[in-house]
Amino acid sequence: MCDYGPDSDYVIDWARENLTAVIRGNHDRVCAGLDSLDLFTELAQTSARWTMEHLTASNRTYLRELLQGPLVLDNRLVLVHGSPRDEDEYVTGMKEVEGIFSLLGEGGFPDLPIFFGHTHLQGAFVRMGGRIRGISPPLTPTREVVIELEKDAAYLINSGSVGQPRDGDSRAAYSIFDSEERQVELRRVPYDFVATERKILAAGLPPKLGLRLGFGR
Repeated sequence: MCDYGPDSDYVIDWARENLTAVIRGNHDRVCAGLDSLDLFTELAQTSARWTMEHLTASNRTYLRELLQGPLVLDNRLVLVHGSPRDEDEYVTGMKEVEGIFSLLGEGGFPDLPIFFGHTHLQGAFVRMGGRIRGISPPLTPTREVVIELEKDAAYLINSGSVGQPRDGDSRAAYSIFDSEERQVELRRVPYDFVATERKILAAGLPPKLGLRLGFGR
């Protein structure tokens, strides 16, 4: 939720006012002082130090108290950061996905769609009839991909990242889940990343953090 930009306090304030369920990520843990900066690259360390210096005490406490996934929400979906088996696992390909779906087959988690993040790569994976396939995000200029959730299938869904997407698409990524209709919408929307880049530079953060926004990397 926080770090890599100049507005961490604003984002956390908004989340505290508007969200009913939030789980922690690796940057939340580090910026809250729960993990060492040594886990990060030099660029990420510089950014995290800046964030730690600028967070309010109240928001630092909020980050420290965030729940760790997996979190079953209203018996409708499961939230994880990296994966159901490790909150810092990078799920990017079939090797990781097959292992997770195998875990689900052993009854380790509820039969609910699992929403994950960490990679900043929007998309989804579905296992149905013993076969696993990937579902691509909306490609430019498409703004939305709709996934109809089948009853006898298992799903891993990555909503992507509103900030700093890493799939070559500079648009902000998010998803909407309708539990009644059993439908997930993967969405992309353009935003003024140039203004964000200017704010990053004005804050004294590394210029690369702003430049990469336009490339979606």
